[in-house]
Amino acid sequence: MKITVIGSGHLGATHAAGMADIGHEVIGVDIDQAKIETLNAGRGWFHEPELDVLLARNIGTGRLRFTTDFAAAADFGDVHFLAVGTPSGPDGTYDLAQITGAIELLAPHLNRPCLIVGKSTVTPGTASMVETLARKLAPAGDSVEVAWNPEFLREGTAVADTLTPDRIVLGVASTEAEKTLRLLYEPITSSHDCPLVVTDRITAEMVKATANAYLATRISFVNAVAEMCAAVGANVAELADAIGHDARIGHHYFHPGLGFGGGCLPKDLHAFTRQAERSGVTAAAGFLRGVDALNLHMRSRAVEVAATALGGDLAGRRIAMWGAAFKPGIDDVRDSPALDVAVRLHDAGATVTVYDPQGLAMARQAAPQLTYSASATEAATDAELIVVGTGWPEFGALDPYAIANSVAARNLLDTRGVISGQRWRAAGWTVHGLGYQS
Repeated sequence: MKITVIGSGHLGATHAAGMADIGHEVIGVDIDQAKIETLNAGRGWFHEPELDVLLARNIGTGRLRFTTDFAAAADFGDVHFLAVGTPSGPDGTYDLAQITGAIELLAPHLNRPCLIVGKSTVTPGTASMVETLARKLAPAGDSVEVAWNPEFLREGTAVADTLTPDRIVLGVASTEAEKTLRLLYEPITSSHDCPLVVTDRITAEMVKATANAYLATRISFVNAVAEMCAAVGANVAELADAIGHDARIGHHYFHPGLGFGGGCLPKDLHAFTRQAERSGVTAAAGFLRGVDALNLHMRSRAVEVAATALGGDLAGRRIAMWGAAFKPGIDDVRDSPALDVAVRLHDAGATVTVYDPQGLAMARQAAPQLTYSASATEAATDAELIVVGTGWPEFGALDPYAIANSVAARNLLDTRGVISGQRWRAAGWTVHGLGYQS
């Protein structure tokens, strides 16, 4: 098929490369010329494992290219994916300005029947709104149809999530749209056991936010249990492992720590909460606000534990923060718990030096008031406390004896459970955790 993908961010660039990789002809479209040039050179403008290989391979075959020309894209494509950003608006709902902006640029050039497929996470009812707007602006009029196909990409595993997803959800309003999308995804659904779930459009629009709100709830729930365990002397890691063997619960997203961040879970939780409020479902809204509050509490709790580890006063103390990305494997620092805690420690008077294997450039932009180092050992030089804020495996592999030669005090707070407390304590370190002992 001939496909366009509007938007070249984490979602759009990966989806475009993935669709080319399964055999379609694809044009990626964006208004940012610099991003387009980078992508046409076979490189992502952000860090995502395996994406550069995927881009280079499919640009090399001629099946993939990127452009800023919406007219050319409209003339080329039979299916147009919307993969633009939907950030949180002032009231917590999704800001759909990029969605409507993309349609305003694309639709005036749609001269023949086509299918527009939304992938962005949106407010229920957006597909209908987009279809009305597109038909109003497009010369093709009512022969333009809109479907919704929510994305489930995780930063760090986005390529695998595109090529071997655990499910594909199609929100359609006609059998013709369903037939088109079944054919489009057939190379994926026929190559491995991937359920294809067909729903109405509003249900499809709610799927992603619902999934993320649930995952956020699991994370906050286990963190609440972690504090309860600390209060009574139980081991939350062993408790979570025991509960996780229950097939109804499982181990996924059931690890205590600093909590969630990034560009999806917090945004979708806030939008889901706002949707509940607008729908008058007050009990659900209150429950979801509690999930969010507990998540933010873990950041405050980390600062409290750090202060206690340093005798109660953070002013003038030297702290190393290992980690800036919101999770390992990526360079994204949006709503990063680690970076937020580093800023809070700085605001309390501490001198904070940050190291992250991938996220330093973005962290410097987001929090220029902090100090940054090129290695974990360098960041730890003369530190009175090391805080592990992102669960990079690199940190768990470090030699505690070697690190001890750099620090002013052998004091470590592991907020992610990646440090072997037994190994570090044997090297003379005092190791702290959030509601648990590493």
